[in-house]
Amino acid sequence: MKTAAIICEYNPLHKGHIYHMRYTKELTGCDAIVCLMSGNFMQRGIPSIMNKWNRAEIAVLSGADLVIELPAVFSVSSAEFFAQGAVKLLQDLSIIDFLSFGSESGDINLIKTSAKIIGSEPIEYRELLKKHLDEGLPFAKARSKSLIEYLTLKDININTKESIESFIESPNNILALEYCKALDKINSIIKPVTITRHGDGYNHKELSSNFASATAIREALRIKSPDLIKEHLPDYTYNKLKEIQESNYEFTFEEDMFPYLKYKLLLNNDLNKLPDVSEGLDNKIYSSIINSNSLKELILNSKSKRYTYTRLNRILCQYFIGFDNYQLDSLRRTPSSYARILAFNDKGRILIKRMKKSSQLELINKIPSNINRMLELDIQCTKAYSLINKAIEPNDDYIKSPIYL
Repeated sequence: MKTAAIICEYNPLHKGHIYHMRYTKELTGCDAIVCLMSGNFMQRGIPSIMNKWNRAEIAVLSGADLVIELPAVFSVSSAEFFAQGAVKLLQDLSIIDFLSFGSESGDINLIKTSAKIIGSEPIEYRELLKKHLDEGLPFAKARSKSLIEYLTLKDININTKESIESFIESPNNILALEYCKALDKINSIIKPVTITRHGDGYNHKELSSNFASATAIREALRIKSPDLIKEHLPDYTYNKLKEIQESNYEFTFEEDMFPYLKYKLLLNNDLNKLPDVSEGLDNKIYSSIINSNSLKELILNSKSKRYTYTRLNRILCQYFIGFDNYQLDSLRRTPSSYARILAFNDKGRILIKRMKKSSQLELINKIPSNINRMLELDIQCTKAYSLINKAIEPNDDYIKSPIYL
């Protein structure tokens, strides 16, 4: 049985994701799809609008056969750590043949070539990167300029400087690069394949095309207008959102974290426990929060050329969850020893049996009595999420079982 993996968030799952799953099957000829999905918090530092069990159920109804949770230490991290943790977990499942990801580029050869340069860091590239970082550029921008200059220096075949700049600064391309870099790093036999992303860009806030972005869909839900998004969603997603709304459920957004963040920061001012906080950023955030009345206002008052909006959002989300109580540097370097199953169908049941025979990972259906720090952090995420999503109980990780469809 040939199996393709998709690393995803599905916040929420929309028509573009359906296209991705269907075209993955066509492109790879796979028999089954495994989704490795973020839990209750996303890579860019925002909570999911629906809890992970709802989103896993929708994924299986929409074409996935098995949904596994990506541990939070990776899912709420930079693109590099997000990709490294996800790819290593997929490798250790011992059943994955393909990794399929969307990209603005759609050019797998360009992605793989660029990933090798970034991953191996030849001396000329490393010197260029250091120069641009010393100039005070954010890492993503410094890397973009360094790669363009290195490709030009080595006369590697590229279309135009502008196309490469656009390529490396596009959000899905950035993740695509990191996936291929991570696959190279562990000499994985998993074959990367990419599908060109159609429709609106990730950060597009208007419902302007059939493949509307998840951001635009969340914006419509923020203003409590689910009917506006009906044509942009598959039936399973729309019906679940409608069901949730009619049960007086409040969808969850990043601003919901702000009161808890403000209280915690004013009480402790220990943001510097997070490894991504340096250069006095904790003091800048602390001085800004006293006069800030929203998360957006706090981030805008704290951002700089080096600390982008998304990076600050992620840092504050980590602090809200309680990442400051864990040795993140150590955990990020530690491969996951478990695969937590969230949802599956009959084909997924076959995949689980295969994993039990071939994988060394602990397959978790129910939280065991002895848990390591990585799994403990996943459970802490649900506890934190329960503060801002009243439909979830703090101990739901212990109570809820995988969803079988």
